[in-house]
Amino acid sequence: MPVAAAAVLLTQAGTHPTASLGAKPVSYAGGMPMGGWGRGGYPMTGGADGQQALGQAGTTNSANAAATSTNWSGYAAAGQAGTFTSVSSSWTQPAVTCGPQQTFSSFWVGLDGDGTQSVEQTGTEADCSGGAAAYQGWWEMFPAAPVFYNQPVKPGDAMSASVTANGGGAFTLTLSDQTGNWTQTTQQTSQTAQLGSAEVIAEAPSSQNGVLPLSNFGTVNFTNAQADNAPIGNAGADSLTMVAANGTTEATPSALTDGDAFAVTFGGGGATTGGGSPAPTASTAPSGSTAPAGTSPTGTAPATGPSPAPSPTATGHRHHHHWAW
Repeated sequence: MPVAAAAVLLTQAGTHPTASLGAKPVSYAGGMPMGGWGRGGYPMTGGADGQQALGQAGTTNSANAAATSTNWSGYAAAGQAGTFTSVSSSWTQPAVTCGPQQTFSSFWVGLDGDGTQSVEQTGTEADCSGGAAAYQGWWEMFPAAPVFYNQPVKPGDAMSASVTANGGGAFTLTLSDQTGNWTQTTQQTSQTAQLGSAEVIAEAPSSQNGVLPLSNFGTVNFTNAQADNAPIGNAGADSLTMVAANGTTEATPSALTDGDAFAVTFGGGGATTGGGSPAPTASTAPSGSTAPAGTSPTGTAPATGPSPAPSPTATGHRHHHHWAW
């Protein structure tokens, strides 16, 4: 995948808001100014049944606060529009343990997405289908669909990623596999980016039907997590624990070490699925989402269709990596 620097709200259990982008939300208590967007760009209200807020009503929460999300785990720093211009981190690609269930996971860095309506992000994926694991790299200018790279990603690969805002809505997104000896860089533009957050995240991806089942990735270790070329902890980043709508803890971050290193561990509460949502059966991409035109990065062109396997949406992009819900 932010609100005021630390105010986090969960949607009512079992629901995923579908408000149109740009709609004015109901105001809520917490660090966010009245009329602002909740974590994930969705309108939210404070104090309602099934929701959770950090800090006392009407107060701004402290830096490095603990927060929850139904699809993100890691660290996210939030501020006013224009606060952040770069984010980067490195990690070792985790191996996923696959069972009969189709599951999904992604690991990435990004700008925006925590309290803003877009996300500019790049990272890797680890999915399971039919008991087999598949790994890929990707980039995404949400709400456009993700674009997957053809270069192979394997468990144990030393990955690094960065997203940089160049001004005027232009972005450079870079993903490198030092073990596989490849780097992909793509130049993209966004008319909606607000540069209001920077995050380093392990995510349960989402489909048009909600949050997808989370793959058991064991532990992923992030190092050199930087926002604006300084440790992300210096920016008052919140730690995010992934908690499904049914209350199950899906993934848990460790404390920061030296402000820029942490681990995210699968589970903590008998996790089996991300967000408690089943895998989708639809065969089309989310409504209104298409791969952006003119998106070939330097080097080998990425796959512009879905990942070869596993894929429950064989004829279109199977999911998004996006806002923190």
